[in-house]
Amino acid sequence: MSFFCSISGEPPQDPVVSSKSGHVYERRLILKYITENGTDPITGDKLEESDLISVKANPKAAPPRPPNATSIPALLQTLQNEWDATMLETFALRQQYNSLRQELSYALYAQDAAQRVVARLIKERDAAREALSSVAATMNVQTVTQGGDVEMTEAAQEAGGLPADVLKQIDETHQKLSAARKKRKAPEGYATIDEVKSFAAKHTIPSLHSPSPAGITSLAISSKNPSQFLTGGNDKVVQLYDRDTDKVLAQLKGHTKKVTYVALREHQDEPTLVLSAGADKIAKVWAHDTASGEYLPKATIRTHKGELTGLAVHPTSTLVVLGSADRTWSLHDLTNFNQVFRSPEAEEPFHSLGVHPDGTLVALGTPGGVIQVFDIRTGALAASLQDEGAAPFTVNTLSFSENGYHLAAPDSLSSVAVWDLRKPKIAKSLALGESFKVNRVAYDISAGFLGVAGNEGLRIFAHKSWEELVRFEEGGEVADFAFGQSGKEIWGVTGREVRIWGAAS
Repeated sequence: MSFFCSISGEPPQDPVVSSKSGHVYERRLILKYITENGTDPITGDKLEESDLISVKANPKAAPPRPPNATSIPALLQTLQNEWDATMLETFALRQQYNSLRQELSYALYAQDAAQRVVARLIKERDAAREALSSVAATMNVQTVTQGGDVEMTEAAQEAGGLPADVLKQIDETHQKLSAARKKRKAPEGYATIDEVKSFAAKHTIPSLHSPSPAGITSLAISSKNPSQFLTGGNDKVVQLYDRDTDKVLAQLKGHTKKVTYVALREHQDEPTLVLSAGADKIAKVWAHDTASGEYLPKATIRTHKGELTGLAVHPTSTLVVLGSADRTWSLHDLTNFNQVFRSPEAEEPFHSLGVHPDGTLVALGTPGGVIQVFDIRTGALAASLQDEGAAPFTVNTLSFSENGYHLAAPDSLSSVAVWDLRKPKIAKSLALGESFKVNRVAYDISAGFLGVAGNEGLRIFAHKSWEELVRFEEGGEVADFAFGQSGKEIWGVTGREVRIWGAAS
């Protein structure tokens, strides 16, 4: 039903009804009429504003179109006006779109040009370094700058034997450690099986490294200062942190891609060295300066042509061993920053590395499920370990037992094998569940405990009995872990956090 104003004859915008006559009016018109005449315009009776009753529609309806929009030509004109407005808006949007495309094209062009310039500069830098190395070799001098970051030279021939002094040092270390190891027992006060079973979350250090890209990839604990630990991250940075003071002691930069491994060289009265390996194919060395208390860049190792997938300080404490995806491994002297050995290329890339506690063997994992064990003294292949019945998988981590008789490494994506190196054969295979993916395995220094970290947390097993003592799953995936002083604590990396598990205080 439609209402029409008794004065204008049009549908009212704000309709009211006279309580005396019952006629419908437009409010603004009837109020004006009452103000001037004081009567009802139709009946002539006296009429006041209080006699008007508002007509309320529920739900509210859209106001009717004026009469000039009720004819077909008027409707066509209205539709034409709306079409024109739509076309004008579309045109404006198209102009904005073209402008944004031009800005994006310019930004991409500028980025591409910048990348080309950086690539050219890097190429020129590498060429200058090679030329400098050639000149230095011709003149029989070392390109070493006092107190600065230097390139480690390749003094020994590749795939050749070790220098006599290095070989002597390795042999002496081997004889000393192997003789002591036969009578060795767990240190007094070392954690027992019952104590490890009672381990629970003890402390969490959050928000380490940059949130973009987030994630800690590797962990090492100081033996001289058990409260200090070293981490490497996806943010290309190496951090030294003190748990007691809750402070970052050093933030070491130099890598251009993620850091894959970190280690500390702490040996008697010699300066502490911080070592790191990265996906950028280089290893970095920093030395602690006692005068300033800072860690200063000491050397950059550029021997390898592929991502570094393993780093370990040799038991002599004067050598470091590197493994790479370029299918070679190398040995470097930490006293004069020279390369002393680099292996010939193998058939497969290396994805993990471990050094025997006596210092004579190095084991490297491959993507085909094979563990190749080399004699460090000669570079010759000493053994090739492979589970013949297993499907191909990548051996991404391995660890020698401190007793020297066993080697732990994955024998599938979700299980870990313990190899008896005296046979050699698998002594035990630990199934972890089909959904478990192994990230890291490690023995403690007493050879009594074996830890396995993966996407479902961290699990600790007792050596020989292979009983699962405890598992830590509250932090999610554990990328790396280490046993603390006297085995009283276990440190693990979850995302940007370092979690510490131990007995309740």
